[in-house]
Amino acid sequence: MKQPKILAFVMAGGEGARLSPLTAYNSKPSLPFGSRYRIVDFVLSNLLNSGIQSIYMLVQYKSQSLIEHVRKAWVVSPMRNEEFVTVVPPQMMRGGDWFQGTADAVYQNINLIQLHNPDLVVVFGADHIYRMDLQQMVDFHMEREADATVAALPVPIADASSFGVIDADHAGRVSDFKEKPANPPPMPSDPTRSYASMGNYLFNAKVLVQALKEANERGEHDFGHHVLPKLKDTHRVFAYDFATNKVPGTKPYEEPAYWRDVGTRDAYFNAHQDLLGEKPRFDMFNPQWRIFSSNYQGPVARLLDARIQNSVVAAGSMVRQAKITNTIIRREVIIEDDVEIEDCLIQEYVHIKRGARLRRAIIGGYNVIEAGTRIGYDLEQDRKLYQVTQGGITVVGPGEVTATMQAFSE
Repeated sequence: MKQPKILAFVMAGGEGARLSPLTAYNSKPSLPFGSRYRIVDFVLSNLLNSGIQSIYMLVQYKSQSLIEHVRKAWVVSPMRNEEFVTVVPPQMMRGGDWFQGTADAVYQNINLIQLHNPDLVVVFGADHIYRMDLQQMVDFHMEREADATVAALPVPIADASSFGVIDADHAGRVSDFKEKPANPPPMPSDPTRSYASMGNYLFNAKVLVQALKEANERGEHDFGHHVLPKLKDTHRVFAYDFATNKVPGTKPYEEPAYWRDVGTRDAYFNAHQDLLGEKPRFDMFNPQWRIFSSNYQGPVARLLDARIQNSVVAAGSMVRQAKITNTIIRREVIIEDDVEIEDCLIQEYVHIKRGARLRRAIIGGYNVIEAGTRIGYDLEQDRKLYQVTQGGITVVGPGEVTATMQAFSE
């Protein structure tokens, strides 16, 4: 079978309001994740690892850090015109508005589809943590002669009311889309689970272009709410079961079909905890399916008489005589003597001074935690100074960049 020509759109315009104050200066896809990545790196890595190398990233809110990250980390091939990751801001080419929704974002850039003339168009979000071999979804789409295919995540039926739910038959043919239904339809193969839409789509290019034009004429702007529910009545729309996706190199101890929406501060914190341990739920080390990111040019971490347990310390950091447990520390963090940190996320360029105590906290980048500070021990006191999540995580927003904390814009 001839391989189809594929063009990808990555929807990276999310504001990330529920992640505030961490998104004070960054869009949601550009937030740091793990010790050296950004959230957007996961979808881009999945596309490249799957052989999809023509990628447009549509940005909107607070996009500067994301643009800088792509410029430095995602130069795919300067010699081959069809291998690229290109950032596309709102250009108002079809009116004077910013992107009004996911479908409108692609519609406003419909000229890029016409320019490349692909067989298939991938439309994926940039807000999730997962690995996925998209070629398997493409094969599913081609075998069923589908016009559109939606990636679907099996979830317990008791939880499905929180999602957009797909009703499909045994072959995967979609008969209905239901937004947060009180009585979710079960999967045909498992009455205890429902198909939740992952917001990731695959279209035949000609079908997509026509559907976008018709949606625009109706004043409709969203794939999940408008385009796909109408398309299922006139075309072959299928649900692809994400649980069947097998990624090379996945360890036996990892959670099958791992996928996390990190759209809230608690979800963001909990997903980081999934990276820790001897047998993590989501193991970042997979040489067969790498998550790519920037090539940091600083030194390795320095650990000076530190006691570190079940934690990750990124390059350029220096830890003196401190105790660190169940914590992820990003690059160029300085931790002085007699500091204790437990169950925390410490972002870039943070200086934690002598005697500080931190527990169950997210510390945004460019902060100085003064000597003797206690965070996470008295939530009532924390609420007066910082923000505290429903899950009891204290969140310290990003600080200001000073002359002694010059970022590498990464």
